[in-house]
Amino acid sequence: MKKCLAGFPNRLIDLSGLGAFFLAWEVLPRMGVVDGQFIPPLSKVLGEIWQLGADGALFIHMAASLQRTIIGLVGAVFLAVPAGFLLGGVFPALSRQLRPLFRVCGQINAFALFPVFILFFGIGEFAKVAIIFWSTVWPVLFTTIIGVREIDPLYIKSARSFGADKLTIFRKVVLPGAAPVIFTGIRTGATHAFLMLIAAEMIGAKAGLGWLVHNSEMNALMPRLFAAMITIALLGMSMNYLLFMLEETFVTWKQMPGKDD
Repeated sequence: MKKCLAGFPNRLIDLSGLGAFFLAWEVLPRMGVVDGQFIPPLSKVLGEIWQLGADGALFIHMAASLQRTIIGLVGAVFLAVPAGFLLGGVFPALSRQLRPLFRVCGQINAFALFPVFILFFGIGEFAKVAIIFWSTVWPVLFTTIIGVREIDPLYIKSARSFGADKLTIFRKVVLPGAAPVIFTGIRTGATHAFLMLIAAEMIGAKAGLGWLVHNSEMNALMPRLFAAMITIALLGMSMNYLLFMLEETFVTWKQMPGKDD
């Protein structure tokens, strides 16, 4: 309780900055300081969110976007985490050889690969998931390799001295040691997934928050555009918080940063 009260002034400062931003968003367009046609007041955006939620359209778009994001993220985790363990722990020499290629691939924005994705996957759901997958797989892979490399070799030697086999060492030493870094990569991947959601849903989509942003922009429906963008941001923050809570739940042997703040 004392720790919560001690951090309360800092939280008030954070909230005051956010409140000032929202106040400016509401007041400046109404005063004509910024063009309300392009940046509508916050109240109009919130009203648009309420309207989309009331007729059920918002939840349809949210469900479509979440499905694509989760499939892409889970696919990236299932590929990148085992590959990271292999490259970081079993084949470190191969990892060093492939590092320049991986870094080049990681720097290529999926938006620039639109023609490639359309050529290979068409404009169906697979292409949208592939764009999100490409955006998320690299941070998960990089952090998994780093997490495996950063494990103190003394822990592995100690486990071997007690007669532990390779599977036990992996389960009791390598996996727990790398887990915090892997979760960091997954959270980063989730952030990239939501950043690329708009681009992914520009390919032949008929529903989704990214499609809603693109369609609103094409039809000059600015309150709806900002409503969709706010919803994407809130979903991204919620998923990041959920992953953080999962990390706190399962990675119980390591004190999480900021837990005692």
